[in-house]
Amino acid sequence: MTQLTIATRGSSLARWQAAHIRSLLVEKHQIEVRLLVLKTQGDLIAESPLSSLDGKGFFVKEIEEALLDGRADLAVHSMKDLPMELPVGLTLGAVPTRGAAHDLLLSTRYPDLKSLPAGARVGTGSPRRRSQLLAERPDLEIVPVRGNVDTRLKKLERGDFAALVIAAAGLSRLGLSAPFTHELAPPLFLPAPGQGALGLEFREDRKDIAAMLDFLDDPATHACVEAERGFLAGLGGGCLAPVAAYAIADKKNTAPDDVLCLELHGLAADPEGARCIRHARKGAANEARALGLALAAEVRAAGGEEIMRDQALRAKGEQS
Repeated sequence: MTQLTIATRGSSLARWQAAHIRSLLVEKHQIEVRLLVLKTQGDLIAESPLSSLDGKGFFVKEIEEALLDGRADLAVHSMKDLPMELPVGLTLGAVPTRGAAHDLLLSTRYPDLKSLPAGARVGTGSPRRRSQLLAERPDLEIVPVRGNVDTRLKKLERGDFAALVIAAAGLSRLGLSAPFTHELAPPLFLPAPGQGALGLEFREDRKDIAAMLDFLDDPATHACVEAERGFLAGLGGGCLAPVAAYAIADKKNTAPDDVLCLELHGLAADPEGARCIRHARKGAANEARALGLALAAEVRAAGGEEIMRDQALRAKGEQS
């Protein structure tokens, strides 16, 4: 193969991520790689809260269609946007070394979460972030916000919010910043499953693509992401559910030397942060998905079942 096409969304961050993978492929294989920029449903409904919409895969459907019909050979996704179930005929291949997994609280005036005044407006469109913020600061006003990273930063700068919560990886990749940046990091504040990681998707029958991408895969990142997505699958949640998970790969443990151990933290919460169920579990990396499913069962038994059921009813009501 002398030429390869990568399908990507048109946002600045998505383009950066696709261009990053392109540069690695060009350097390794000396081939021509072009980008096919597509608009997804999530891009076209940028002013509507995603929680009010029906369906899944808002940011990937059109891209996956391009893979299936042959317009593209490869897709580069933010793992946290990728649904648990892929369309028939597609597979997830390499998962490169992860960027920063945590969130950041950005502000033009306030240095951290504690310093925000009572009733301060904090921008985020994520139910997961909303619930964890309100668990710590129930007095805050959480304001839905959509748009690209740079668009959200402009809203912060013009004073729409006292603070804004955003993924650290996206901010870093685009070289953006704010006057005050405060880490909302594990174990207190858990990220979305797969946050900070990229996923490379292609057709199952493209063994040539799988072979080309093999050098990009980071086994530790891949295992961590698999465990986190297993937790999400076990709870039956999608990328919009108030569910968080973060796995840590640890070689210094009691497992055999040739077995990487994972420590997985998981959370299920209601949107108001009144109920936040947190559990953690350790297991072998070669059983990452089973680890995620087992932790999800623990969380379900501890009250997560009720939380997820209530959230499903709430989402159904918002969509009607």
